Amino acid sequence: MSDDFELETLAVRAGIHRSQFNEHSEAMYLTSSFVFENAAQAAARFSGQEPGNIYARFTNPTVTVFQERLAALEGAEFCVATSSGMSAILSCVMGLLSAGDHIIASRSIFGTTVQLFGNILKRFGIETTFVSLTDVSAWQAAVQPNTKLLFVETPSNPLTEVCDIGALSSVAKQAGAWLAVDNCFCTPMLQRPLDLGADIVIHSATKYLDGQGRVLGGAVLGKKELMEGVYGFLRTAGPTLSAFNAWVILKGLETLKIRMDAHSQNALALAQWLEQHPQVDRVYYPGLASHPQHDLAMKQQKSGGGILSFDVKGGKDAAWRVVDHTRMLSITANLGDTKTTITHPATTTHSRVTAEARAASGIGDGLLRVAVGLEAIGDIQADLARGLNA
Repeated sequence: MSDDFELETLAVRAGIHRSQFNEHSEAMYLTSSFVFENAAQAAARFSGQEPGNIYARFTNPTVTVFQERLAALEGAEFCVATSSGMSAILSCVMGLLSAGDHIIASRSIFGTTVQLFGNILKRFGIETTFVSLTDVSAWQAAVQPNTKLLFVETPSNPLTEVCDIGALSSVAKQAGAWLAVDNCFCTPMLQRPLDLGADIVIHSATKYLDGQGRVLGGAVLGKKELMEGVYGFLRTAGPTLSAFNAWVILKGLETLKIRMDAHSQNALALAQWLEQHPQVDRVYYPGLASHPQHDLAMKQQKSGGGILSFDVKGGKDAAWRVVDHTRMLSITANLGDTKTTITHPATTTHSRVTAEARAASGIGDGLLRVAVGLEAIGDIQADLARGLNA
């Protein structure tokens, strides 16, 4: 579609390729393989001389629609869809890096990503240095001759720290490396990292892109030439997004703008309420003026987003009491759902991270993360108040 269309329109219309039946809704192609007209066409498809579908591990029309639509939303040349957010990160690294290469990553990233970078990739000769997300000088100091990738989440999980994407882009370019930004918390409706200087955007489509906690999915986006390495890994290793999941996420994309605006509105109101609660030590939310990177966030993002965290007075016992007193909020580690979710990061999402590393990242025992859903804000506040007032 034309670049003249607004994001809301692209989220509904981009990537549609109708079949001979002229269906209005995107078709779901549940097939493992595709038939060729003759041997010559099969050979041409496999050699890349003729475009077209071959095998659903790496070509499927429904997945292609999702890839083209998300690429349009992020302003990317190409998108590689994967089976989950973590498989997107793995595909990015394995498709672009080799043994002996070096990664610089924010220490404020998802706990499973820490495990992937710090433990699994290390076994294959790819070393990672973890630094402060917000300290540009620390990134500069960590650069080595073999540095190939800088990796960040912004806002971070779970403390919603925000990095200067443009500044880190400059560090990456000077090092001859790529900057990858996990845009899961914002989605392209609130933040477009490629426009700010990033080379790669990564998504867990499981979260806001689906938006209703139904299916798993992931994506890696960037320039087509760069994404060829990622696509090559996916074609061979097969961390593939299924046609069904792609179709479900496509339906989610149609309402992404409306949902992200509503999530952000609710989250800001909840953050402001929590800041005034006597049992709360601190609230972490980019939309608050008290947030350390509030001004930067408002330059890079259209709003504060739908995720916040807060420290409860009394440590782990008090935090667990808040969780256990909820009657409506879903106690789950997932986020980006229409339903509000709550989790205790130190014992769930970041439980496999060492206590020292959690402390260095500011993840204390009294910290709770809330992914604010679309319920009435008064009901969300009342549910949290039960535990906070206990």
